[in-house]
Formats: sequence, C-alpha cells, structure tokens
Amino acid sequence: MILIDEPRWPGRGHLWSHLVSDVSYAELHAFAEMLGSPRRAFDRDHYDVPAARFRAALWLGATLVPSRELTARLRAAGLRRPKHLASRTP
Repeated sequence: MILIDEPRWPGRGHLWSHLVSDVSYAELHAFAEMLGSPRRAFDRDHYDVPAARFRAALWLGATLVPSRELTARLRAAGLRRPKHLASRTP
C-alpha cells in the first residue's frame, strides 16, 4: 500500500510530504513515476513530495496517514532504512 503524510516538513522554501510503500520499493518507485516525482526525490526509504503534488498523490491512490504511522508501517514491513545504511540504494 502507498502511504503519504501531510505536507508539513519545511525545506527549500516549500512544505514536503513523505511517500512510502509498506509492500516494496518497486511499488514505491512505480507510484512515484506515475506521480511525476524524479528519482532524485528518493531518500533512503521514501520520496519527498512537494505540497503541490500532495493532492495528486491522494487522487492516484495514496493513503493519508499520520507521520508516526507511516514510520511504524515502514518498520513493520522491514523497509525502514536508517541513515547509516543510506549508501545502499535498493
């Protein structure tokens, strides 16, 4: 399932959401491609999605969840990638 949190994370003059999959990175990359997110927006285990694309992500089928649930679901699926493993890109 594709999950997204509210766009509340500031950076580079914008607010950002986190887009994840609790199934696989392949599912996440395919969804991000449909959304029009560039691969450079992928950070370890999630895509950073600008607020301008948040509604489109929901329209495409992403499920809105609180940030804590998003992280918990990533961990439960075994897809959470801590910073010390950041050099390994799936």
